[in-house]
Amino acid sequence: MTRLSSAFAKPHPALVCFITAGDGDTAANLDALVEGGADVIELGMPFTDPMADGPAIQAANLRSLGAGTTTADILLIANEFRERHPTVPLVLMGYANPMVRRGPEWFAAECAGCGVDGVICVDIPPEEDEALGPALRAHGIAPIRLATPTTDAARLPAVLEGSAGFLYYVSVAGITGKQQAEIGSIEANVRRIKQSTDLPVAVGFGVRTPDQAREIAQVADGVVVGSALVDLVGQFGAAAPAKMRELTSALAQAVHSSQ
Repeated sequence: MTRLSSAFAKPHPALVCFITAGDGDTAANLDALVEGGADVIELGMPFTDPMADGPAIQAANLRSLGAGTTTADILLIANEFRERHPTVPLVLMGYANPMVRRGPEWFAAECAGCGVDGVICVDIPPEEDEALGPALRAHGIAPIRLATPTTDAARLPAVLEGSAGFLYYVSVAGITGKQQAEIGSIEANVRRIKQSTDLPVAVGFGVRTPDQAREIAQVADGVVVGSALVDLVGQFGAAAPAKMRELTSALAQAVHSSQ
C-alpha cells in the first residue's frame, strides 16, 4: 500500500492538515502537525496569485515569498520532512506556474526524489491533464483532483479520470477560510461522488473547529483543515508550533472519534 492509501485505510477518517511552506519555522510546524495526530500533510507552495485562497493563506503566501522562499527551498523542506517522518503522507498543493515552469518531468522527478506522495494543482483542470498528470503518474505520484458543489454528473467523470490518492471535495463554491457549507449539502454531495469512485473523499474549505471537523468526519473519509492552522503562524510566529500541536490534537481527537 502507498502512504496515502494506508492513511485512509485506518479504522477512522483521516485528518488532513495544510500549512504554507516557508511561512515561519516550517519544519517545526510540520513536526507539530505530525505530533498532534495529522494523518496526511498538505504543504502549500507559495504563489503570487493564489486565486482559490482566502485572506489567511494569501497572507501566508506573502509572508513566505517575502522571506525569499523558492521551489528549491520547498523541495528541501519536503525531503527533510520525509527523512524525519518516513510513513506520513506528504502532498504538495499549489498553482501551475511553479510546478511546470521547468517542465513537468523535472517537477515530478524532484517530487519523487523528495518523497512527495501527491500533488494538488488548483489551476490545471482535468481537460489540461497533459500539462502535469502524465509526468506525476510516471513517477508514482498521485494527481489529486478537486470537486466542488458545481461538479455535476456530466463533469464528475472527467474529474475522476486519472485522479489518485484521494478526491478533495471543496465544500463551498468560493475561497478558503471563511465559509462552511451546511452539513446536509456536504453529506449529499459526498454520497453522490462516492457512487462514482472508490477513491476516499476528503472535505475541506471552511473547517476551523473540532466540532466542525467531527461533524464532517461522520459523512466523509477525511477532513481538511488549513486556514485555522495557517492563522496560528501569522498570530504567534515562533511560538506557533506549540499552538499548532494543540489545535491539531483537538482536531485529530474529534475526527478519529467521530465514527
